[in-house]
Amino acid sequence: MKSKKETEKKHTPKEIAESIVFPMSADANERKEMISAFSEIRKRYKEQQSEESKLIANLLQLRFLIEDYLKANSFNKELYFGYFLKEYIVRLEKKNKQFANEIDVDPTELSQIINRHRKPTDKIIYRLELHSNRNFPAVMWFKLLEKEREYELMHNSAIIESEKKYVKEHLPFSF
Repeated sequence: MKSKKETEKKHTPKEIAESIVFPMSADANERKEMISAFSEIRKRYKEQQSEESKLIANLLQLRFLIEDYLKANSFNKELYFGYFLKEYIVRLEKKNKQFANEIDVDPTELSQIINRHRKPTDKIIYRLELHSNRNFPAVMWFKLLEKEREYELMHNSAIIESEKKYVKEHLPFSF
């Protein structure tokens, strides 16, 4: 069995990656060896990354997660506005209080938004866009809120029932 260094000497990183993406008919041990070599190369690359590039990668990952969630037809109760806001703060490696100070919001208000006790105001959403240097546009944050709101409107029959008493007349048909 070849060592990782022998594999790296014999194959370029590109060849190793291609063999994983387009696997050849190698035996199980050879595949494990190639996967191990590829993992080692990725690990070394990650160690050499600057703090800024790590931050960019983390924030891009979050943005793609939000975009994928917004494109999905389903609603996930765990993926709400406050969840993504908290993820943004965590990926910035900041404390809530520090972040609240950076966008000039009371830390209590920020906490209430994160924990679903309060909806964010428009000003907070615009400040999130500005804080992220427009990498997380306000419209993205608004769409997260709208996805939640749509779910609430469709599934909260208690509100509809309580509001019926205020509608004195309605259309005699539906289409």
